[in-house]
Amino acid sequence: MTKVIVAGAAGRMGQRIGAMVSRHAGLELVGGFEQPDSPAVGRDMGEVGGYGSIGVAIAPSLESIIDQADVVIDFTFHAATMAFAKICAAHKKAMVIGTTGLSQENLDELRGLSSEMAIVQSANMAVGVNVMFKMAKKIAAILGNDYDMEIVEAHHNMKKDAPSGTALRLGEMLAEGVGRNLAEVGVYERNGIIGERSKSEIGIQTVRGGDIVGEHTIYYCGPGERIELTHRAHNRDNFARGAAAAAAWLADKKSGMYTMFDVLGLADL
Repeated sequence: MTKVIVAGAAGRMGQRIGAMVSRHAGLELVGGFEQPDSPAVGRDMGEVGGYGSIGVAIAPSLESIIDQADVVIDFTFHAATMAFAKICAAHKKAMVIGTTGLSQENLDELRGLSSEMAIVQSANMAVGVNVMFKMAKKIAAILGNDYDMEIVEAHHNMKKDAPSGTALRLGEMLAEGVGRNLAEVGVYERNGIIGERSKSEIGIQTVRGGDIVGEHTIYYCGPGERIELTHRAHNRDNFARGAAAAAAWLADKKSGMYTMFDVLGLADL
C-alpha cells in the first residue's frame, strides 16, 4: 500500500483528495496537514472532510509527519508548493502536484528537484481534461491557420490565479498544434479600439463568479462555421480522483518528472 499525506487537508480540494485517497484500494491515507494556526489542526481528517472518522489527526506542518509518507499530494498555492517540494526532495518522498499558478522558474526548479524524487505535475488531474489537452492540439493541427482559436474559462469567485493553469495549458497545446509559441501570441485582455484580430493570436479570456468548479471551452472559428470543444467539471472529485490515481502510479517510480499523460498512458498519442 502506498502511504499518502495530503497538503491543505481542510481546504476544499484537500477534503476531496482525502476522500478519494481513503477509497482507493492501493492507497493508505496516513496524514494531512494545515497551517499551524488553522482551527482544523488536531481534528480528524475524515470528520473535517465529511467522509467519516479515520483516526488520522490533521498535523500543523509537513515536517512533523513527512516520515510517514511515500507520496505527498499538494493542490495548495505555488509558494507553499515549492517549499513542500524542497522538504520532500530532502526526504526522498514522491509528490503529486496539482497546484496552478506555477511559473516557468518554479517548473524548472521542480525539474531539478525531481533528480531526488518522483513528481507528477499537471495543470489539471482530471481524465477528461487530459483527453481534451490531446484533442485540442490534434484539432488545431488539422484545421491549421485558417481557423481563429479562442479559449474561455470560468471558475468560482475565490480562485486566485487567472487565467487558469488549465486554460494556459490548452493555449500551449493549440500553439503547438500550429507551430506557434503561446508566449508570443497569447492575448489575455481586449478593451477599447483594438483593431482587427491578428491571424496568429490565441485568445484566453477569464470569467470569475459564484461557485463554478471549472469550465473550459475552445472555439475554433473558421469561414462559415465553428467548432466548440468544452469540458465542464461538475464537482472537484474528478481532480481528486486523478490525483489519487497519480499517487498510486508513483508507487514504483524512483525519480523523475512526470505528467498525467504518463499516468493515463497518453504520452505517445
